[in-house]
Order: sequence, then C-alpha cells, then structure tokens
Amino acid sequence: MAITFFFYLFSLAAIASAMLVITARNPVHSVLFLILCFFNAAGLFVLLGAEFLAMILVVVYVGAVAVLFLFVVMMLDVDFVELREGFLDYLPIGGVIGLILLVEMILLVGTWTIAPDLIAHTSTPTIGDISNTQAIGQVLYTKYVFFFQMAGLILLVAMIGAIVLTMRHKPNLKRQVIADQVARGPATAVEIKNVKSGEGLQ
Repeated sequence: MAITFFFYLFSLAAIASAMLVITARNPVHSVLFLILCFFNAAGLFVLLGAEFLAMILVVVYVGAVAVLFLFVVMMLDVDFVELREGFLDYLPIGGVIGLILLVEMILLVGTWTIAPDLIAHTSTPTIGDISNTQAIGQVLYTKYVFFFQMAGLILLVAMIGAIVLTMRHKPNLKRQVIADQVARGPATAVEIKNVKSGEGLQ
C-alpha cells in the first residue's frame, strides 16, 4: 500500500513539474522545476529497485547538468522579451507539429498491448548477494567495456570540439604564460621605489 502511494505521489509530482518546465515564463523557474522532476524520477527508480539509476540521475543530471543550465541562464542575462517577439510567427508551424505528436501519442496509447507470453521471454534478474549496482558494474566493465570506452572517447572528442568552436582569441586579452612566470626572478618580479617623506600620502 505504501509503495502504491509513493508511486502515485512521485508520478503526479513528476508530471506536474514537467508541465511547469515548459509553461513557466521565467527560465530560472523552469530549471528549478526540471530539478524537481529529476528528483521525482529518481524516487520512481528507487521504488523499482534501481538505486544506481536514481543515484546517477541525482548526481549527474541534478548535480551537474541542471545546475549548469541554471548558472548559464543566470549569467548570460538573455533578453527573453526580445526572444518572444517572433513567437506568433512560428505558432502555426508549432501547432501543426504539436498536433502530429498528439495524434501519434493517441495512436500509441490506443493500440498498445502486452503480449501474453512477454513475461516468459524477459531475462531473469541476477540472483545473489550482490546489489544491482555491483551487477551493472560487472557486466559493464567485462562484456561491454569496449562500448563503454568508446562512449567515453566520443564524449571527450565532443567536449574538445565544443571548446575549440567556442574559443575566441581577442587581441588585447592578457593570457597566462607559464614559462614566463617560472622564468621570473627578483629583478623582474619586484620593483623598488624610493618614496620621499610625505609623497606616499597623496
């Protein structure tokens, strides 16, 4: 009974916060509602016994991605009033796309059924004294270690590409040169001036 109560609680809160993400006028409020949606989804994962996915959702998405969105939105100081000026121009196209998606969702929900023998073909969970986090680690770093390393390499290349594309070299910008800092000595680092009496107070 308690599991059912918490399931509906987390589900309704996740749906409500997801709707508020796209309906909130303030982008900062949208990010905060997104964080709330992630927490509720993590609660659903805990109810399913997938505590590893819940931890990843909180640590990675809430602790990094959503907070990064929040800081970017707050620091960029984007004029959202100017961005909303052309909203009505794109309203017909957006309405057609939204209507297509609505029809697809209705067809999906209306025709979705569970095969009677589906449970028989599903893989059985790992039985033993280990947790599902340890079981995922054993499979991930043994059978799928090549795909895991390739995914990390692709993300590294994407990160380097994003840095290279967004980096701008300004002519008057002072940059740190480690070799010049290491080569400095007392003669170039300290300047001694003879200040006469009373001149330092001006």
